[in-house]
Amino acid sequence: MEDGLIVHVPASSVLSRSPQVESGFRIGVPLALDPLFPAPAVGIAVDVGTSTVAVLAVDLATGRTVGKAADFNRQMELGDDVLTRISQCLVDPQMVGRMQQTLVSRTLEPLIRQALPEGSTPAGIVLAGNTTMLHLALGIDPSGMGAVPFRPEFLEAREVRAEDLGLPWSCPVVALPGASAYVGADVVAGLVSTGFAYGSGARLFVDVGTNGEMVAGGGLELIGCATAAGPAFEGSGLSSGVRAGEGAISAIRMHRSSTEELQIDLDVIGGQAAGRPIGLCGSAYIDFLAEARRVGLLTSAGRFAADVAQVRPSAYGRECVVALGLGKREIVVSEPDVAALLQAKAAIAAGIQTLLNRVGALPSDIETLTLAGGFGMHLNRQNAIDCGLLPGFRPEQIDPVGNSSLGGAYLALVDRSSAAEMQSAADRLEVIELNQDPDFEDAFIDCLALD
Repeated sequence: MEDGLIVHVPASSVLSRSPQVESGFRIGVPLALDPLFPAPAVGIAVDVGTSTVAVLAVDLATGRTVGKAADFNRQMELGDDVLTRISQCLVDPQMVGRMQQTLVSRTLEPLIRQALPEGSTPAGIVLAGNTTMLHLALGIDPSGMGAVPFRPEFLEAREVRAEDLGLPWSCPVVALPGASAYVGADVVAGLVSTGFAYGSGARLFVDVGTNGEMVAGGGLELIGCATAAGPAFEGSGLSSGVRAGEGAISAIRMHRSSTEELQIDLDVIGGQAAGRPIGLCGSAYIDFLAEARRVGLLTSAGRFAADVAQVRPSAYGRECVVALGLGKREIVVSEPDVAALLQAKAAIAAGIQTLLNRVGALPSDIETLTLAGGFGMHLNRQNAIDCGLLPGFRPEQIDPVGNSSLGGAYLALVDRSSAAEMQSAADRLEVIELNQDPDFEDAFIDCLALD
């Protein structure tokens, strides 16, 4: 065309398809079926979490999920959190290879095999995860993120060969882009897949997991931070903690009878068919904190205050018997459990407060709090507010979206233009370091209280 202008509109920008709902996450943007790898074939989307790894097998010709699997990240045997794993790599460089082998061979490969339809092989794999996990997945030393200036070896998207990672398939593996050492590709993928990156108005994105990441948005401006919450909300390190799944207690309600006797009611994933419960998952622990404080069972400092039949001495203080579990094993919450939960919720809450202070906003100013992460889908929003995890918010502000990191990996797999959108979001995301903010430590101490 002479003296003219040709405008190319990406297929993903044409509002011809509704937002797609997938198991465990929600896609909040239109997408084009323009897969990253040649179709027809099966592609693999992976969320490489610090504590858990989730895998989807996707028919690239249709975008339909044809298999899924999830399990603990076996790296937990070498360290509960990213700081521990970084520190081990710093002390012993051989740990980089050991961490990679543990993740790739003992976690990722079995999950991909489980998710793949029989007789199929992957055409390609997309990885979303925090920056440390993606470094270790690719066998790259994360030690530079262990001290100021927290410098990762890479943040941009990277493509490698599966066989070079130790996987038994010959296909490309794409690691999605991140924004900083501690606000990684899992968050960036979630910002795009949920539509948060395109919002207009005051909004907050919070991913409650082993690493608590949060992003505040106002128009096109994005500012984020990360805080080390630890794995308590995933049940790790707690007396009766388990990952959410069949048999896990997912909700707790407490009330006192007319004789002041404490009554504890439970919801178990799978219902009566699951049999006796096996333990408590993250949403139940949030309920426990809020409900126990409401009925006077816990003090604001997290100590058991009431003398009730369910509370008894233990080797580590006192503990509350919640239920009789599988094999007649008692399911309990101890005072050290409560202390770990309070530290985890204080890290998240103080991060939120510090971030909102930076952008000059109050919780009441936020139009939508996008709550990412697995247990957020089943979280009692009022209890999350009452226990101080999401301080000052209202239930109607909170929008749980599930595993948005896995959703972002899925989106990048089926719509190739999404990776560029994620890079754009990463480029405009300003990341602040909470350890350099003078108000964070005071906020953390204040948020340890159960009020």
